[in-house]
Amino acid sequence: MPGGSRTAAGPVDDRRLAGLIQPVVAAAGMDLESVRTTMAGRRLLLRIVVDSDHGVSLDDTALVSREVSATLDATDVMGDVPYTLEVSSPGVDRPLIEPRHWRRAAGRLVRVKAAAEGTVQGRVLAADDDGVTMDVNGAERRFAYGDMGAGAVQVEFGRLADAELDEAPGDELSGEELPYEADLGAGGDGY
Repeated sequence: MPGGSRTAAGPVDDRRLAGLIQPVVAAAGMDLESVRTTMAGRRLLLRIVVDSDHGVSLDDTALVSREVSATLDATDVMGDVPYTLEVSSPGVDRPLIEPRHWRRAAGRLVRVKAAAEGTVQGRVLAADDDGVTMDVNGAERRFAYGDMGAGAVQVEFGRLADAELDEAPGDELSGEELPYEADLGAGGDGY
């Protein structure tokens, strides 16, 4: 896990910190992806990233935040420096490195460098402990983890089907069709 930085008030023992946080996150049915500490003014900012096979909801992050905070407050691992705790899930830009990352990307379009082929883009069909099966240009392909670099999920923007576009209302709305009189100004003064 990526570690933190040393603070003016003294070092934070990142291994001890991760060692305390890991069981709390595991008890909530999640994986601890990273721990990072940085100074933010006079406070220490502790950012932890958690993930799970079912995703991470706001309720999940709130639960983990409460439990981690209680655990940290019961110890001296943070020293005398006041801290702010942030708990989040990995973003779409998280590199796919571990088998669990690839498994959780099932159905997603990814790009990865494959040793023998250069950059490959395809949809993840399945992932296990040995490698990934992807749909690459309509063909099912198998890649071993040792033959790939870190994968990157590709952001896909959906497009409405042509039939849905034909049914969408046009721009020709009359004042009679509006259920209320619209105030188009943010401040009510027309601007």
